[in-house]
Amino acid sequence: MRIAFMGTPDFAVPTLQRLLAAGHQVVAVYTQPPRPAGRGMHERISPVHRQAMQRGLPVFSPQSLKQSLEQQAFAAHAIDAAVVVAYGLILPKPVLQAPRHGCFNLHASALPRWRGAAPIQRAIMAGDLETAAAIMRMDEGLDTGPVCRQERVPIGPDMTAGDLHDLLAAHGADLMVAVLAELSAGRLVCAPQPAQGVTYASKIDKGETRIDFGRPARDVHNHIRGLSPSPGAWIEIAAGRQGERIKVLRTGLADGTGTPGTIIGLTEGLVVACAQGAICISEIQRPGKRPMPAAAFLRGFPVSLGTSVSPH
Repeated sequence: MRIAFMGTPDFAVPTLQRLLAAGHQVVAVYTQPPRPAGRGMHERISPVHRQAMQRGLPVFSPQSLKQSLEQQAFAAHAIDAAVVVAYGLILPKPVLQAPRHGCFNLHASALPRWRGAAPIQRAIMAGDLETAAAIMRMDEGLDTGPVCRQERVPIGPDMTAGDLHDLLAAHGADLMVAVLAELSAGRLVCAPQPAQGVTYASKIDKGETRIDFGRPARDVHNHIRGLSPSPGAWIEIAAGRQGERIKVLRTGLADGTGTPGTIIGLTEGLVVACAQGAICISEIQRPGKRPMPAAAFLRGFPVSLGTSVSPH
């Protein structure tokens, strides 16, 4: 099939790769424009842009698709379908209607639960035990289109957003290829989403990254793993006269009680008391450094029992 692929981050790359491996003709790749990134804030192309260049595919990165000239240019590709994976731009009605068979989106949740921008993070932060990779035929609503295929995926008790991201990216890529095969054969059936169970996964705000140890340990654990590795929940440990903000990447539930936000154990990592129970921090990341085991951190950053790590 003649395909336009529309995606931007790492999550979208496996789907593009699988489309090409399946023999589809990707005639256009749409992705977000280069953005300033890194310490030097130099403009950096997206992971999808980089992959497309390596494959010799034509890349388009408009700031918006609202202009009629951009919509006409999109329609001129004369595609059978558009495949959309975390593109980041709203598709106006003329774009949705341009492909012969419509636009198909990979969404990382069990729709209609967690429509919106951050379904992976929100599912983990809410303590969900499972989620899904879903392919829907897009309409003008926010993730409201009929679902063509959905594959349930369990969320492990210590799984981070990064772990689940990689798992759903791989499952979703295979699912998209299967949907396009059914579409090509004229067998594709997409079912309307139920009206019950709708929730919205709002974008993660930086203000949410502060860890509140005044909550039960399980809630704290879910909050941390839902924000790992990015943007990362954080603690603060005194370094000289100032506190150092340290990202917490992996934790587990632990036994123990104490004043919420204080260290009550140092045997296997940093054990920190919560309002109910405790968590054991097993992996951290200092500013400008690579992730490291908490045990290795403690060897170069002595911390005593009773130290408060609760951000202020």
